[in-house]
Amino acid sequence: MLDRPVASASALFAGRAVLGASESFIITGGVAWGLSLVGGQNSGKVIAWVGTAMFAALALGAPVGSALYAASGFTAIALATIVLPLATLLAILPMRGTSTAASSVPQSWTSVAQAVWLPGVGAAFSSLGYGAILAFAALLFAERGWQPIWLPFTAYAAALIVARLCFGHLPDRLGGARVAVIFVAVEAAGLMLIWLATGPVVAAIGAGLTGLGYSLVYPGLGAEAVSHLPSRSRGLAMGLYTVFLDVALGFGSPALGLVAASAGLQFVFFAVAMATLPALGIALLLGRRNALR
Repeated sequence: MLDRPVASASALFAGRAVLGASESFIITGGVAWGLSLVGGQNSGKVIAWVGTAMFAALALGAPVGSALYAASGFTAIALATIVLPLATLLAILPMRGTSTAASSVPQSWTSVAQAVWLPGVGAAFSSLGYGAILAFAALLFAERGWQPIWLPFTAYAAALIVARLCFGHLPDRLGGARVAVIFVAVEAAGLMLIWLATGPVVAAIGAGLTGLGYSLVYPGLGAEAVSHLPSRSRGLAMGLYTVFLDVALGFGSPALGLVAASAGLQFVFFAVAMATLPALGIALLLGRRNALR
């Protein structure tokens, strides 16, 4: 409805709000479902693998969406995004749910929030790199005339997927905080490489390093968030933990837009590299706290 831009934009905003709320429940429900199936001792792997499925869809969605748009415009993309969730629903409906152990006593909302907030803040700072790739990498490529435009996000997602498939067990084996320390440093290095890039290959390598780093920061800190909670409280814990990611993307991306407007698109990636430093400090603090227990 190009002749009614206000109505069109309002419909887009409303649809995106409903989609965002729905996605939050789907991701939280998927993680809680996985934790109830395999137990809290595998929390890092569950969080990593659920995220892997999501990023696999994003990695494939970028080139496929470009092809659909080139073939039939936004109508093809709209139809695909309607049909695919319905197909998923048909796959899930026959599955049986799980029940938590009767001996597990749920904790209060405030107790769960107290356990989650510090890892959540660390996850929020580390997630700004993901937000920068999602919102600004394609714009950077377009501004510089680099092709293909979808390359940085696909490189990011592919590296993240491979890392989680190969190393998703590390938070459970070595400790979430210890793993997060290492991979936050890798994420920061990747973001700095994008900032310094003079061509698409170097920028794509930087995006891949960023994905490699973030791959185990989020599940590592997530494992810390749920490790000391009873099974019946882990769904609430993951819901609260996911909120920090949503806040980082919801408020961080507009803030980074102001950075881009004042200092340029490439400086955004330097800014988010510096924003990973608080996440590094929090991971170190959580590791020290675990050592004292």
